[in-house]
Amino acid sequence: MDIIQRNNIHVVGNQEALQTLVFSHGFGIDQTSFSKIIPAFEKDYQVVLFDNVGGGKADMKAFSPKRYESISGYATDVADIIQALDIKNVTFIGHSVSGIIGMLTSIHYPGMIERLILLGSSPRYLNDSRDGYTGGFDNYALTSLFEAMEGNYHAWASGFSKLAMRNEDRPELAAAFASSLQAIRPDVAILVARAIFYLDHRKDLAKVTIPTLVIQTANDIAVPEQVSEYLEANIPDCRRVKVQTEGHFPHISAPQEVIAAIQSFL
Repeated sequence: MDIIQRNNIHVVGNQEALQTLVFSHGFGIDQTSFSKIIPAFEKDYQVVLFDNVGGGKADMKAFSPKRYESISGYATDVADIIQALDIKNVTFIGHSVSGIIGMLTSIHYPGMIERLILLGSSPRYLNDSRDGYTGGFDNYALTSLFEAMEGNYHAWASGFSKLAMRNEDRPELAAAFASSLQAIRPDVAILVARAIFYLDHRKDLAKVTIPTLVIQTANDIAVPEQVSEYLEANIPDCRRVKVQTEGHFPHISAPQEVIAAIQSFL
């Protein structure tokens, strides 16, 4: 399958620039979630946008439960995209699970990515009492989450979107996220969500050999502050910055803060 079609790839910005920014969206949304961020970088960077298979306008014929039962399949997709476009000097900006997808790509394909930005990302969402790790969810919470998804997916999407987006004074943001979630085929959403919420890539953090920026927001239902502290402590060349907005989608709710954090890192 043509990779451009498979991942609905768009290349914008300065085609002559020496550096390329690859933006990768999180679960339940698509590349348009970066629409408030991209204009700040189009003059000085080549910018690559794409949709993860199973969401957005990616080709659903490419979706394979076997390939995407873990996020490693998505890491392979990222490598495919970078190789197909023949882009160099890549900074990968991954929101939520896509941050860890980019991290795995940098480990499995050394030299392909030069810098990494983790925007609201987590190496493990489930708490681990064995070593005192706080991921934000216990087994009961995740069991309840999947029961709700399987019982009435559209109702779950409506409720979850409000918790994840926060910013209650701007209900249109949660409504847009709910609409995006509800556009995904429920069986696909549930399979991908399981791959995300039960992942554990803590042991891979020490393998990251490229400069990394962690961006943390306040009151993120999916990624508590302890997680970003854990990332900072366990990724060798890493620094962390907090943006003063609530929720899991700072690039949507507070784009200027995220732009400033990215620009400072670049």
